[in-house]
Amino acid sequence: MNIIRKLQNTLAAFLLLASCPIVIAQELEKPQGDVILKITGHISRTNENGAALFDMAMLEALPQTSFQTTTIWTEGKITFSGVSLHDLLIAVGSSGARLRTLALNDYAVEIPVSEAIEGGPIVATRADGAYMSVREKGPLWIVYPFDLQARYRSELTYSRSIWQLREIAVVD
Repeated sequence: MNIIRKLQNTLAAFLLLASCPIVIAQELEKPQGDVILKITGHISRTNENGAALFDMAMLEALPQTSFQTTTIWTEGKITFSGVSLHDLLIAVGSSGARLRTLALNDYAVEIPVSEAIEGGPIVATRADGAYMSVREKGPLWIVYPFDLQARYRSELTYSRSIWQLREIAVVD
């Protein structure tokens, strides 16, 4: 009976691993346009001196998602679209526990990697289908689906919704 249980556990572990996406340590393609996001730290996929540099085309080549939500900084419901923070971290082979984010104006905030879940925050590149200028909190804005869950409507989450994002460092 014990051997059967061990075989079942081994099979379950194998099936779990087989269903997980595997990110092979390899270099990302190099950006062709202006670099708008730099990711450093505990990542396994890079394209320049241990960093992952992204231009807009590279970010838009990743799986895209969108949601409609209100924010405390804008009027009415807006449809935000971009790459989920979850998918972005998979794309760079992230292995840290926290994200140190930095904006163009040097505003910095830490976000736990546990926040980067499917259906959670995105690195928005567009609002209502249009690219966001620096004046409009762009070109990148980490936006949470605030209207989805009450827990997203807190001072802590609002502080993590960094706009004019330029850099992410993946740390322990």
